[in-house]
Amino acid sequence: MTELRGNVGAVTWVRSALYALAFAVWAVIACIGLLPFLLRRSWAPTAVQIWNTGNVVLARIVAGLDCKVEGLEHLPAEPCIIAAQHQSSYETYRVFVDLRHPVLVLKQELIRIPFIGWYMLRGGMVSIDRAAGAAAMRKTMRATKAALASGRHVVIFPEGTRAPPGVVLPFRPGIAALYLHCHVPVIPVAIDSGWFWGKNRLLKRPGHITVRFLPPLPAGLGKDEMMGRLQADITEAARSLPGNRAAAG
Repeated sequence: MTELRGNVGAVTWVRSALYALAFAVWAVIACIGLLPFLLRRSWAPTAVQIWNTGNVVLARIVAGLDCKVEGLEHLPAEPCIIAAQHQSSYETYRVFVDLRHPVLVLKQELIRIPFIGWYMLRGGMVSIDRAAGAAAMRKTMRATKAALASGRHVVIFPEGTRAPPGVVLPFRPGIAALYLHCHVPVIPVAIDSGWFWGKNRLLKRPGHITVRFLPPLPAGLGKDEMMGRLQADITEAARSLPGNRAAAG
């Protein structure tokens, strides 16, 4: 396992800088080259999938950052809500590799990014205005239910922000509201990406991120029971992920 702490070699810094450059170049190429996919709403999710898959491939080839995905067998055949830890941008790209045309619940500011925001909006992503209170939550619930009804999985990061590596922040109530409103299973997901891809940092440490899908929480649980089980399941699974074990050791 790649050393997770301590000094970082020059090669890692160079590869990280090259990844940042490659990411920017790919973003320009994809945003322009995929514009025809915006002509039809049914085409836009494919454009989103292509761009995000490219980001993951570049991370592997340029930065030496790969990913091991476990537990995909826990995904039900029917649409569900996927509640994942959030430590870096990597998992926001990775879900488009492991799932077919998922819908992300994301902050409204991302939709306003030129070009990229257009693809997110046209691709059916669900934006939420955190400052708008209950009205925004009702809009998000309607949009989430519509996405599920169309056969797409919905991905939400219940911590509400990126957390430091090895830390599980308290979950915000939005996940409970979506669960109670949509009446579908929730799949917890534990991630250790923060040890390799820090929040708002250029540095990308080579190694293997682990993404672990856990057994579903069935529809029909009470709010407190669902929230308690979700937090406990992710916290317990996170402790056993390779990146967290190596750091603890």
